[in-house]
Amino acid sequence: MANNLYLNRTMEGILREAAKYFSVISVTGPRQSGKSTLLKYLFPNVPKYSLKDVNVREFAEHDPVAFLHQHPGGMFIDEVQKVPQLLEYIQGIVDDNPDCQFLLTGSSNFELLHSLSESLPGRAGVYELLPMTYHESESTMGEMSLNEFLYSGLYPAICAKKNKARLFYPSYVKTYLERDVRDLLKIKDQMQFMKFMKLCAARVGSVFNASEIAGQLGVDGKTVTSWLSVLQASYLVTLLPPYYENISKRLVKSPKLYFNDPGLACFLLDIESPRQLERDKMRGAIFENYVVMEVIKHRYNRGLLDGVYFYRDSNQNEVDILLKEEGEITAIEVKSSMTYHSSFEDSISKLAEWIKTPISNKLIVYTGDFENTTANIKVLNYRHLQAYLPHLE
Repeated sequence: MANNLYLNRTMEGILREAAKYFSVISVTGPRQSGKSTLLKYLFPNVPKYSLKDVNVREFAEHDPVAFLHQHPGGMFIDEVQKVPQLLEYIQGIVDDNPDCQFLLTGSSNFELLHSLSESLPGRAGVYELLPMTYHESESTMGEMSLNEFLYSGLYPAICAKKNKARLFYPSYVKTYLERDVRDLLKIKDQMQFMKFMKLCAARVGSVFNASEIAGQLGVDGKTVTSWLSVLQASYLVTLLPPYYENISKRLVKSPKLYFNDPGLACFLLDIESPRQLERDKMRGAIFENYVVMEVIKHRYNRGLLDGVYFYRDSNQNEVDILLKEEGEITAIEVKSSMTYHSSFEDSISKLAEWIKTPISNKLIVYTGDFENTTANIKVLNYRHLQAYLPHLE
């Protein structure tokens, strides 16, 4: 039976606003993150063409002018990275007629973002849609236990109950390896790349060490760096940079690695049920991964990039997340325990001694029910994080 449930996305607001100012709206992000569904919901009257369709793609490749002039007011082109030369022709059309509206989606950001910046500078609003946030999925996922929620992940098909994690992720990764990885890297040994993905998943929340992974795979460091860039280009992983300031302490330079969805990380770690996750040694890292991505999505869904960091100095002082907005820091410590301990506050309480940037908020995010939202350091259940993140007007 068809399930046509549409779950509203936070990004709707910024896309509606952007459409007033840009002739071209581009939404990139991983496969199945809801890009096409979102744009079709917001702009139902714009005719849609998917370049996944072989006939459509051949038409676009062989006669791009005729393809783009089918609709004088513009069109919605899905998976535009498959025919990147279309962007040059779109530039000519919107130069001549700024009232045209082109909607573009893409799930591989190498060519697309490069082509957009060259062909459509200042004419395109470019946004990145990741899988859903807790707030977006709460109506369907809110009753789940934390382990069920992390295991299931936040892809829209799962949140809308159109698929199940144990069916979705094997198919998702197989398609990714057979299409995107093969296209982007021309890798012959897909099993080797799958092993690489699993090694990355085993390092969620850790500082990325290319030479260590290279040693385990029997390849060189350059190969690992190249493979990592493919995971980034297809929006499967995020590298969280360390926070820099002109201070005397020498900061570590390497970023931390996170997957853009906890369910995908669980699958790659061979975690096959919420019950197994509960006792798995990676559960704390998976929970941290989830919270970090919630903060990053909070930025992306309002059209803002970067601004999220971790802190670690040469004395091994560390704070999990620093969110910088309007020149101020929201500091967040993540704990997977259900029991609150005063020691959770040890690092975050000293942060002002380590950085000069003003700190507007300090949050402990954990899995228990006790909350204290009036103290200098607020203690929150993970479900309520969104309400305490800064909101730019």
